[in-house]
Amino acid sequence: MRRITLLTAWLAVVAAALAAPLGAGGAKPEKIALPNGFRPEGIAIGKDATFYVGSIPTGAIYRGSLRTGEGEIINPGGAGRASIGVEYHKGKLYVAGGPTGSGFVYSARSGELLKTYRFTTETTTFVNDVAIARGGAYFTDSRRPFLYRVPVDHRHGSKGHGRGGHGKHGRYKPREDDDARSIPLTGDIVYGEGNNANGIEATRDGKKLVIVQSNVGKVFRVDPRSGRAREITLDEPVVNGDGLLLDGRRTLYVVQNRDNKVAVVKLSRRLRSGDVVAHLTDPDFDVPTTVDELGNRLYAVNARFTTPPTPDTPYSIAQFRKFNR
Repeated sequence: MRRITLLTAWLAVVAAALAAPLGAGGAKPEKIALPNGFRPEGIAIGKDATFYVGSIPTGAIYRGSLRTGEGEIINPGGAGRASIGVEYHKGKLYVAGGPTGSGFVYSARSGELLKTYRFTTETTTFVNDVAIARGGAYFTDSRRPFLYRVPVDHRHGSKGHGRGGHGKHGRYKPREDDDARSIPLTGDIVYGEGNNANGIEATRDGKKLVIVQSNVGKVFRVDPRSGRAREITLDEPVVNGDGLLLDGRRTLYVVQNRDNKVAVVKLSRRLRSGDVVAHLTDPDFDVPTTVDELGNRLYAVNARFTTPPTPDTPYSIAQFRKFNR
């Protein structure tokens, strides 16, 4: 009789575990739903497993939990705004504004739009991504050979998430008149047709930026002060390279959006060369564009560029494991 009671209790525990909602008991959801029709592109992970995703056409900002998969829109966006790359830094979100030629700064807590930087009035522009390095937020432009820099604060030492810098980047005190400025991209990078400079990351010390040129699949190290770019010679191109994630000093993840894969690049110590050692795939990928990390997990936004967008089109974030070898 006692054995039957114990068996019944064990079966009840198993049934309860199977019936538990996704993400319960410490297991994070493998796939996180975003609002239908949202059309996401960039992702940044902040404190307490909180993620932020922007909407391409409206500039809306969505905040959610990686633990539960639940979230809400904290800024509905508006006319003249767009959200492509997103970077979290010290309670603020730095957002690349795509065809608006602008960068936006939001409160990560309230969603309030704090500041708008107009980088260019040219119509041929696409401000694509953003990274934090040494007291500045650096934005790429896929159509114009420039980086745009805006000051963030006079001390930078937090852990950068999203498509930006990681670790302590030292101290930088901006001039009192320091504001948005354009830095010409020179050196080895040559702009052509299509999307050029796209994803951007910063090294741990903030002395170098790393960018990918989507149309030709090349990767460059860039001096953030001068804008001079030197090619990081790869053993194979990473065409359609979009979001970047620099994990530590030498592991670079490159999201190859329309190829539905993430290239893992092992960089040389001085960032002069790199080898593509693996391609990560996942059944939940549907044109992933950007990626961020939490622990040993990566999170990629599915932009679904090959699916005609409608107000009812579903969108999601895919969770998958880091490369480990």
